[in-house]
Amino acid sequence: MTTQHDKGMKIRRAVLGDAHVDRAEAQKSDFDEPFQDLITQGAWGQVWASDAITQRERSMLTLALLAALGNFDEIPMHIRATANTGASPQDVIEAFQHVAIYAGVPRANRALKLAKDTYKDMGIDV
Repeated sequence: MTTQHDKGMKIRRAVLGDAHVDRAEAQKSDFDEPFQDLITQGAWGQVWASDAITQRERSMLTLALLAALGNFDEIPMHIRATANTGASPQDVIEAFQHVAIYAGVPRANRALKLAKDTYKDMGIDV
């Protein structure tokens, strides 16, 4: 029987890639293991595992929410994940334009800079 944690780990690997998840797992300690289990089961095993919307749409929503709330540290990771979710650079710019209108131009501007830098690191010309 597949557990919520197993389902979450499968989705997490599919979205973020094995290398990222392997690094995160290697850095896990007794201190943060409960938190890692929480996000693996809740975020990945519940929310990201839902088939109510596509991974592309979920990726766009996640990037918009991260930018709108000013959680900029997570944006490069989720830009890299677009290679696995199918969200295009055009999808990302559309999401960040919504952020500019509904959450503020400075947050969208910062998110765009992070996205451009990350795409450059990925070898994607935007």
